[in-house]
Amino acid sequence: MEINDYLRPLFQRLHDNLSRSAQGLTQEQLHWSPAEGSNHIAFCMWHYTRTEDNMVRWTFQNRRPTVWLEEGWHEKFGMDRVRQGSGLSAQEAAAIRIPAMEEFLTYMGHAWQSTDEFIRTATSADLERAITGNYRAGTPIGDALGSLLAHGSGHLGQIWTVRGMMGKGEGSPI
Repeated sequence: MEINDYLRPLFQRLHDNLSRSAQGLTQEQLHWSPAEGSNHIAFCMWHYTRTEDNMVRWTFQNRRPTVWLEEGWHEKFGMDRVRQGSGLSAQEAAAIRIPAMEEFLTYMGHAWQSTDEFIRTATSADLERAITGNYRAGTPIGDALGSLLAHGSGHLGQIWTVRGMMGKGEGSPI
């Protein structure tokens, strides 16, 4: 089995579960935080999707513009062009607002389609190539993809925990 054939269904499952985790929630519920300093669902979804978009496009594909910028999502949502949530204070993270989740799900789908395309077409040499630049320099792209899966799974767990605290915890779909 090629690594691409292994990674693609794992990312697809993560993406499907993240998309499902927003279903049936109001704007208020998407932005509800159980305690000061805790992340709300919308932040987790925005942060993870922006991180994946940045890593796959900008970091792995030699500074290719992100879907976020290429399709003008930052303008549509009135959000920062570059920030993805890493390094934000708890107050800054809590202030992140997704004005329209249905539209945001469209962005998520486009970003994730780009990830799938990258993984589907990457060669073994591509996945063994070391990342250059400021973030995780020297790490093979294949290893960074594994870290992205773990990162997204952690945020999915946060989302399902917050859903449960709101009484929307039908249980994790995993």
